[in-house]
Amino acid sequence: MANSAGLTMSALVNAYLRQVATTCHIELYAPEPMMPRLEKLIVEVEAELQSSKASKYLDSVEEFLANLKK
Repeated sequence: MANSAGLTMSALVNAYLRQVATTCHIELYAPEPMMPRLEKLIVEVEAELQSSKASKYLDSVEEFLANLKK
C-alpha cells in the first residue's frame, strides 16, 4: 500500500506516529466483508432504482405527503 502511494513503509509509519503524538488518538480500521444478504439487498435496490420503481427526489414535505397518497 505504501508503495502504491509513492511512500516507503518507514515514511508511512513515521507519519502515523506523528499523527498519534499530535492528536493523542489511535484509530484502527479493519473493513468487514459484506455478508451475502447485504450484497443481495444492494443488487435489489440498484435494480429498483434503474427500473424507476423507487420514489423520485422530493423537495418538500407537501410533495412527500402527496406522493404517499398515490
